[in-house]
Formats: sequence, structure tokens, C-alpha cells
Amino acid sequence: MSIVKELSCSYCGAPISFKPGEIIATCRYCGYTVVIETGKAFIFEHSMLLNKYDGAQIEEHVKEWMRSGFLKPPDLARKAKITEKTLIYLPFWVVSVDTESTYKGVFERISPPVIKDGKIAKKYDWLILARKAADFPTRAYDLPLEGKVPYDFRKIEGFAKVLNSEIDKDEAVAIAKQEIEEHHRYLAQQDVDRIIEIKNELK
Repeated sequence: MSIVKELSCSYCGAPISFKPGEIIATCRYCGYTVVIETGKAFIFEHSMLLNKYDGAQIEEHVKEWMRSGFLKPPDLARKAKITEKTLIYLPFWVVSVDTESTYKGVFERISPPVIKDGKIAKKYDWLILARKAADFPTRAYDLPLEGKVPYDFRKIEGFAKVLNSEIDKDEAVAIAKQEIEEHHRYLAQQDVDRIIEIKNELK
């Protein structure tokens, strides 16, 4: 049962419902996050990374990207016009995993081919984007996790868009394990041409 029946999204105007105990809800139409102001202090188990850039700094970073690289027109940064900037806080799960994979495969780059055994042991803070519909290249970004601070919605800019998590902890752990196993299979294939057997132990 909702504790608020008639609350509108301040971003798109669509109706939003809160469940008992919630002070944050995400609009199902536009993804904007609404916070109920209660005047009381709340402690969140989650952390956040604070935004360190203003609009001008972001534009300069974008133009710097436009000026670099070999496949971009040389005058791209000069002629391009940035028409819109949106600050979005994305939810991530950080899954800490100790993993060890043992594998056996055939190394066929020599003649005759030989059987090789190997082991991959690594510790990860694996990032899982907690949104089901978003397509974000998580592996391409090295998030500065040492800069985490306790979650405090008062530190989020009023114009920012905050997306709530759509994936719970158990789902995030399952996804992380699957992605790490695929990653270790990829690493093993750099050592052997054909994998005969691979076993993964994650904890």
C-alpha cells in the first residue's frame, strides 16, 4: 500500500507512488528520482561518487575528446555545438570476489600440438550496472572506488537525474559470477587455442 497516492514527478509530471518505508522513488516513465523530505536524518548503507565537474569543465572534456583520435574530422571540436548536457547518477553494485580458475587446453600454434594446464587467480571488485534497460560499457570504465562517500541525496545537484537500482544484491552477485567466468575463459584462450576443461571457484 502506498503512503503517498498523489505525488507527481518534478521532471515529467507523471504520477509516482511510494511504498512504506521509502523516501526515494524512481519515476517509471522518465527515470527521474523523487525524494520525500522528512526533516529527519537517514543512514544509507550505500555509497556514492560525487560529481567533481561543472558544465564548463564537461564541455572542455568533450571537446578534448573531439580533438583527439585519428578517425575524427580535424575541425570537429571547432565546428561542433553542444546542445544539451545531462548529469545522470547511475546505480552500480560492487561485487568483491576472490576467484581461481584452472584449465586444460590444446596449444596448437606449434607442431605437434601440446596439452597445457594453467591457473588464473585474481581478486576483483566487479562492477554491475543495476539497471535492466540501460546499455553502459561498465568494463570500459575504471571507477575511482576509493573516492566513495556515504550516500546523501542532499549532495546531489538539484538538476541531476538519479536512477534507482532495478537489480537486487543476489542478482548482481549472480551476474558478476557469470561475467567473471566468461572473462576467465577469455583469458585462458589467450594461452591455449582450444579449451578442453575449465573449472571456476569463486568466493
